[in-house]
Amino acid sequence: MRVYHCDYLILGSGVAGLFCALKAAEHGSVMVLTRETRLTSNTALAQGGIAAALRSDDSPKLHRDDTLAAGAGACDPQAVEILVAEGVGRVRELADLGMPFDLGPEGTLALAREGAHSLARVAHAQGDATGLALAQTLLAALARQGKVRFQEGARALELLCRQGRCLGVLAWRYDGQAGGEPEVYLAGAVVLATGGMGRLYSRTTGSRWCNGAGLALAHRAGAKLRDLEYMQFHPTALDCGEDPLPLISEAVRGQGATLVDERGRRFMPERHPMAELAPRDVVARAIFEEEQQGHRAFLDATALGADFAGRFPSIYAICRQRGLDPGRQPLPVTPAAHFLMGGVESDLRGATNLPGLFVCGEAARTGAHGANRLASNSLLECLVFGNRVAQALAGCPPAAPGLAGLRDLDPARLEELLPQGLGPAQCLPARPEGGQEEMERVRRAMWRYVGLVRRADGLISMLDLLDRIEAGAPAGALELRDMLILARLTTRAALARRESRGSHYREDYPPPPSPVLGGGISQGARM
Repeated sequence: MRVYHCDYLILGSGVAGLFCALKAAEHGSVMVLTRETRLTSNTALAQGGIAAALRSDDSPKLHRDDTLAAGAGACDPQAVEILVAEGVGRVRELADLGMPFDLGPEGTLALAREGAHSLARVAHAQGDATGLALAQTLLAALARQGKVRFQEGARALELLCRQGRCLGVLAWRYDGQAGGEPEVYLAGAVVLATGGMGRLYSRTTGSRWCNGAGLALAHRAGAKLRDLEYMQFHPTALDCGEDPLPLISEAVRGQGATLVDERGRRFMPERHPMAELAPRDVVARAIFEEEQQGHRAFLDATALGADFAGRFPSIYAICRQRGLDPGRQPLPVTPAAHFLMGGVESDLRGATNLPGLFVCGEAARTGAHGANRLASNSLLECLVFGNRVAQALAGCPPAAPGLAGLRDLDPARLEELLPQGLGPAQCLPARPEGGQEEMERVRRAMWRYVGLVRRADGLISMLDLLDRIEAGAPAGALELRDMLILARLTTRAALARRESRGSHYREDYPPPPSPVLGGGISQGARM
């Protein structure tokens, strides 16, 4: 069994992992493990942009106020202050790295407005390909730096710990075919940047690897998870029956697109004073209600006409590939699981309750998003807290004391580093991996019972179903094992939170009616 050593081990190659790696390499040796290629992440799918107070008439205070309002009273105010204050510098730093931000006629940043923002503050690149441009910019910067080593095709299976400290991971290194072999990576500190868990749901915008595997392995090692009930459902995924569903960026609504039913009737003005630019949870539930009443929802951007293709080239290509022309016809849309506001609990420098383990990006519960993330704050969070984790790593010993004697790890000793009750054979994937049918059952049930609208009886039914599926689960189906863990934790969290708040909506604990917003859609909460 091969054993690798580094000062800092980062799991995941999205923007959080890449930016953290770039900064951490100033303090020690860095290795990045990624499940497929270094460009394989949800970052590359991000369309909208990066929110920051970059205009002369904007300020971090206004950005903070919008973030707190969207978060429905569940944000950590200190985390939000850090996000909006440090975010401006991180965006400017990206520009210095060569990020190809879109510019206006006067050569200044072209800023867009998105849902729940009080003004335009979202910087974007290549129209609607901001995430891809960002990933490419960071990878180019890492190549110039030449200090970070990538291990592609490596799947982290378990965190390795000794005496209550995280020392590395057991991974499975794929050889490009059906086979592979286990490997051990030991480090002074481990950073989880493994993304969210949108694949827990049958309707999602998340890629195949947005499956929460990092959250599950953190949980098994004893790290605390928090706020898993706060799953954000993006209102406008293209309703085309695919898996994952293509995303139609909120920026399209920011450019004036409206939501209508099959008769052409707008339904958002009667539900919220910001109409289509209301917070995401409000818009998503409004569409869900329309669907429950037998209607279909459409995003009408025909007012943009031929300008659509120039402003949103990636979305235009997605639509045309499916026989749709957004400049000429309304697009069928539906809500889909999109972003996890909860995750592995961390402090404001990314440290978890497990010494030696840090977390950043969507995998982290920083408290910056509360119960409902403000549009385009996600990439910003990755940059701000990825940088803060790198700063924290500088204070870690380059090699943890627990690594002594593990320079040449005997496979027979591996068991002493694994989570309690697990042996090496139980951690290795079956060939081929099973459980596909069971995973689809879980995903459909999560959408039904733990989706946009929840009830106690449905949540209890979900827990019963998970018990039955687990009892018949095939041996060695590790992805199914992780899914069952996260589905159970999420369902229990949703059952325990007996209120409606932001993205967590309990039909049996609805918010009180609002004279402005109408019953069932407001952002209030009732305990």
